[in-house]
Amino acid sequence: MNHFDTLVGQQLETMDQLLFLQSEIERCQEIEQELEKLQEKTKLNFLREEILSMKLQLKEIQQTFETQTAEIIRTYQATVS
Repeated sequence: MNHFDTLVGQQLETMDQLLFLQSEIERCQEIEQELEKLQEKTKLNFLREEILSMKLQLKEIQQTFETQTAEIIRTYQATVS
């Protein structure tokens, strides 16, 4: 079960990264709305690039999370069998 516990720990760290990045994206989207109201085009373009970059990072982390989930399931099934 030690390997299983290690995998679960790694997945919990990945979950923390996911949650943090999602909250950052939401925060940036709120700022984006404010910049649109203020018509700050230069800052708005920079922020949109940052949001896009974070969304790409989020997608990569989500894929890692899915891979970890599959590995955890395989490891658990191997220890139970």
